[in-house]
Amino acid sequence: MSESSIRGRLAVDVGGTFTDVALEFGPKRYTAKVLTTPAMPERGVMNGIEKALEVANANPADIGLLIHGTTLATNALIERKGAKTALITTEGLRDSVEMAFENRFEQYDINIDRPDPLVPRNLRWPVRERLNFKGEVLIPLDESSVEALVPLIDKHEIGSIAVGLIHSYANGAHEERVGEILSKARPDLSITLSSEVCPEIREYERQSTASANAYVRPIMSRYLGILREDLKKRGFDCPVLLMTSGGGLTSLDTAMRFPIRLVESGPAGGAILASEIARECDLSSVVSFDMGGTTAKICLLDDFLPQMTRTFEVARVYRNMKGSGWPVRIPAIEMVEIGAGGGSLATIDKLGRIAVGPESAGADPGPASYDQGGTQPAVTDADVVLGKIDPEKFAGGSVALKPEKAEAALKAEIGEKMGLTPALSAFGVCEIVDENMANAARVHAIEWGKDIAARAMIAFGGAAPLHAARLAEKLDIPTVVVPTGAGVGSAIGFLRAPISYEVVRSRYMKLSDFDAGAANALLAEMGEEARAIVESGAQGAKLAEGRTAFMRYVGQGHEIAVQLPAGALTAEHAEEIRAAFETEYKRLYGRIIPGPEPEILSWTLNMTAPSPETETELMAPKGGEAIPTGSRKLFDPATSDYVDAAIYWRDDLPVGAKISGPALVAEAQTTTVVTSVFDAAVNELGYLVLTRKSAA
Repeated sequence: MSESSIRGRLAVDVGGTFTDVALEFGPKRYTAKVLTTPAMPERGVMNGIEKALEVANANPADIGLLIHGTTLATNALIERKGAKTALITTEGLRDSVEMAFENRFEQYDINIDRPDPLVPRNLRWPVRERLNFKGEVLIPLDESSVEALVPLIDKHEIGSIAVGLIHSYANGAHEERVGEILSKARPDLSITLSSEVCPEIREYERQSTASANAYVRPIMSRYLGILREDLKKRGFDCPVLLMTSGGGLTSLDTAMRFPIRLVESGPAGGAILASEIARECDLSSVVSFDMGGTTAKICLLDDFLPQMTRTFEVARVYRNMKGSGWPVRIPAIEMVEIGAGGGSLATIDKLGRIAVGPESAGADPGPASYDQGGTQPAVTDADVVLGKIDPEKFAGGSVALKPEKAEAALKAEIGEKMGLTPALSAFGVCEIVDENMANAARVHAIEWGKDIAARAMIAFGGAAPLHAARLAEKLDIPTVVVPTGAGVGSAIGFLRAPISYEVVRSRYMKLSDFDAGAANALLAEMGEEARAIVESGAQGAKLAEGRTAFMRYVGQGHEIAVQLPAGALTAEHAEEIRAAFETEYKRLYGRIIPGPEPEILSWTLNMTAPSPETETELMAPKGGEAIPTGSRKLFDPATSDYVDAAIYWRDDLPVGAKISGPALVAEAQTTTVVTSVFDAAVNELGYLVLTRKSAA
C-alpha cells in the first residue's frame, strides 16, 4: 500500500478500558481494538496503531494525518490524579471557588456533599492588585506579593499554577505579569492563565476552568510529548491533531497548552459520527448511545446536529444532579455521561440491592472474565454469562474471556448474598446498568424539554450494541441503528470531524451604545488567534468563520446565543442584531420582553476548515438472505430463561437481509443483541436497523 498515491487518515481513541483505532485509505476502512495500558497510555496507542497498520498492510509513511482523542484528562480529574496545583487570586477573593454559586443543588439533603475544590484553601494564594470590570487598573500589581509566593511553591512542591485574578477577562496584563515573574523564578513550572484558557465573565467558572486546566496540564503535556516522540521514532511524519470537546480538531501544541479542551474528546467523536449517520438515514430526531468499557454517553441530536454548550460539569458527586460537579467553561457537545460500561463493577449495597458503577475494573485488572486478577463481577461478566458475548472473539479476539471466572465472581458477590442463580445474578446486574442509563437519558431529555420516546437511537461503542435493544425497550424507542464499525465508533467519528477552533472574549456592550469599531477590533483579534491554530492543520483549505454574541436583557442573569452578521460591523447593524436577539428569544421563551435594553456580554468566533469528504466502501454484500453461522444460549428477559438464538456474522449479511429476534449479530469489535421484541434488517448503507415488532 505504500506505493499508493492515497495517504491514509488514522484515528485513535483512548478509553478507560480499550484503545480504538480506525484507519481509512479512500473508501476502504480498517479497524482495531486493544486494551488500554493505564500506566503508560502511549504504549496502548502504539499497540493499536501497529495492529491497524498490520491489518491494512500499511506502514507509517502511508499515513497523511493522525487524529487522537483521549479520556486521560477526564480520568485525572475524576480520580484526582493530576498535578499538585496552587491558585493565585486577587487579594480578598481566595474563597471564590469554594463559595461556588452559593446555592444548594439538592434542596432536601441535609447532609449534602459538595465537590471539594481542586485546589485546597492553603494552596489558594492572594496577590495585591485590582481591576474594574472594564479592565481599568484600580490597584497596580504589587510584584513583591508575587515574588513572595516562590518559597511557597518550593515548600509545597507545587507542580502547576493557575492564575485567576478578578476581571482579567477584560485585561489580562496583571495575569501575564504574574506568569512572567513565576516563569523567570521557576522555568519548569506549568502556569495556566485564566485570561488565556477562559477569558469570560463570571469569576467562579473562570477560576474553576483555569484550576482544572492547570491540574491536568503536566500529565497531558508529558503524555502528548512522549506520544509525539514515539510516533516520530516509529516513522510518522504526518500532522497530529487532537479532538476537542466541541467536536473540532486542534493542533498538538494547542492541546498541550489547553488540555481542558480535551475533557470530552472521545465522546465528542461519537456525537460527530451520530450526526453523520442521522443525516445519511434522514433521522431528524436522534439520541446517540455510546457505551464503552468505563462510561456510557447519551447525546440528543436535532436536525442532524448535536446540542452544544459552553459550560458543563465534571466529576459530579451526585449522579445526574446539576451543580454537584466542577463547572468547566469551554465549547463542548452537550451530553450526559455516567459510570456505566463493560468494566463497571457490581456490588451489593448497604440496603441489600444490586448496585453497578461508577467504579470500573478498567483494563487492569479488568472484569473477572479477563483472568487478569480481577475478582469482582463487572457488566462484561454478566454479558458473558447471559450469552451475549462470544468469549473467544471478544474485542476482535484480542482478549480471551473465561466464562467460568465470570460465573464464579457473580456467584460469590451477587448470587450467594441474594439467593440467585448465576443467570439471574447476571440479569440483575444488566437490568440495573440498563436502568441507570435509561434514567440518565430520561432526565437529560426532560431537562431539554425533549421527548426521548419520539427519537431513534444510534448505538456504537464496544458495549452499546449489547445493551441497545434492552435500553430502547425501557425508553419505548421504536428504532435502533447500529452503524458499521460500531465497536470503534468514536474513532471513526474523529475522521469526520472538521479542523476548528473557537475563541471567546467577554466585552460588555449595550445595543443602545453599540460601538462597531470596538467590536470589529475585538473580532479581528479573535480571528487572528483562531486562524493561526486552524491553519496549522488545514493544509491550505479555505476557512469559514462563524461569529456569535451572547446576549440578554439588562438585569437578567444568563445569556442566549445570537448569530452575528457576516463581514465588518457598522452602527446600522445594531438594529439587525436586536432583531436577531428578539427572534431567538421568542423561539426559546415564546415571547419578547418590551422595555428592557438588550446587551452583549461575550463574543465567540469559530474558525473551521471544511469537513473531509469521505465515501466509505459498502462492506455488506448486495442481495440475498441472512444465513446463521450457528447458535448460542441467550438469556431472554421476556421469558427470564435461556433461548436458542441464531448467530449471524455481520460482514456476511447482505443489504436487505432480515433477522427476527432473539438473535445475535457478531462482528470484529462488538455484538448486536436483537432481543425478542425487535427485528433487524440491513439497510442500503450496510447499517443494522432494529425495529420494534409491535411498531412494524
